[in-house]
Amino acid sequence: MKIIVVGINHKTADLRIREQAAFDSAASRQALRELKAAWPTEEFALLSTCNRVECYAAAESSESLSPDAFAKFLFALRNLDYEQIRKSVYIKTDEQAVRHLMTVASSLDSMVIGESQILSQVKESYSLACEQQSCGKILNHLFHASFRTAKEIFSSTAIAARRVSVAGVAVELARQLFSDIRSAKIVVAGAGQMGQLLVEHFRQIKCQDITLVNRSAQRGCQAAQEHGVQYGAWKDLEEYMVGAHIVVGAASAQDGYLFNKDKLKQVMRRRRNRMLLLIDIAVPRCFDPEIERIDNVYLYSIDDLAQVVQDNIKLREGELEQAVEIICRSADGFMEWLANRDIGPLIEEMKKAFEEIRDSELEDFFRGLACSADCRPDLEQSVRGVVNKLVHCIVKNIDTLAREQGSSQARRFAEGIIRQARKIVSDEKQSTSDKRADGTKKENFTAGKKN
Repeated sequence: MKIIVVGINHKTADLRIREQAAFDSAASRQALRELKAAWPTEEFALLSTCNRVECYAAAESSESLSPDAFAKFLFALRNLDYEQIRKSVYIKTDEQAVRHLMTVASSLDSMVIGESQILSQVKESYSLACEQQSCGKILNHLFHASFRTAKEIFSSTAIAARRVSVAGVAVELARQLFSDIRSAKIVVAGAGQMGQLLVEHFRQIKCQDITLVNRSAQRGCQAAQEHGVQYGAWKDLEEYMVGAHIVVGAASAQDGYLFNKDKLKQVMRRRRNRMLLLIDIAVPRCFDPEIERIDNVYLYSIDDLAQVVQDNIKLREGELEQAVEIICRSADGFMEWLANRDIGPLIEEMKKAFEEIRDSELEDFFRGLACSADCRPDLEQSVRGVVNKLVHCIVKNIDTLAREQGSSQARRFAEGIIRQARKIVSDEKQSTSDKRADGTKKENFTAGKKN
């Protein structure tokens, strides 16, 4: 059995190629149907995000599904010439493919290590494959092993514990300063991209009291309505700041700072010096750096936040070694399962041969009337128990052999036992046949003498 992955990602292909290769939900369904039509006995799952397009397959062999033919077919579905993009395409097989999926699901292959969105995307791609019935026993096992691996990495390492975006760090900072962040009054000055991003981050942690203030009333009202928050007029910004706990500066001042030190001192007097967190993500800056000297005012600029982001990225990268160890262990476990699943039919065949030997011996015993008929059920049960225990010992040894010396060695061992058992069965049948033939001859000879 072969595991294959064909794909491109942000490391191997530029945005232009990734855009052309991308599959939306409808295109993904169609692609899975066409893949199954082309290779009905194989299994497929398709993952398509803004940073990667990957298709996973489980095939009987490289002959039944050639990796190159698979790649060519996949990208032809998006009208891409495989030969023209070959340098951007990676093909991984078997253990490399298994490790790759586990690495992707655990976000170690993402642009931002530790981001959690990719795991949801992998789960969605698996669900889509199940819906289209393009998955089977092998990919089912592989994807669930990948989900367990990602969960272990996220829970036992700090790979996803620290924010690695400016907006994320800003929100985390606010949570540290305010124990009841959900009830904090938040003012966001500026309805541009960064301002709206901060609004969304605060909404995600269930903040209820958010006011978006913007110079353009039309744009401000529209953005506030889209995000489900309040809109405030620009002229009332200072009034909103008097009652706020957190103020995000996302609008550049047209001439100098929006607030200098003296102006903010006036605001703080009206606030009776209650603590105020200022998050300045505008370039040029909204708030004069001298404001930081005012008591009970905490000012963080975009550079401060960016430095925290870099520090957090380094801390996440420091967890990579432990995460990789978890992936290697999980991949080994999957490959062992994949190899040993082929031994299952051999074990069943071996059990069947042993049962034939058992039944033959019992039949010979009772044919000679060595025991009265009423003892037969008890004796049969006893003999079956002995044979089952012996089979269990052999199966345990086959499992140990597979773990220690590989599945091919275990298969050879099992096949050797089966050959020997079959020979015993064959010899027993021949012996029985000979006995019956001898018996017939004797009967014919005796009958002849009487005649």
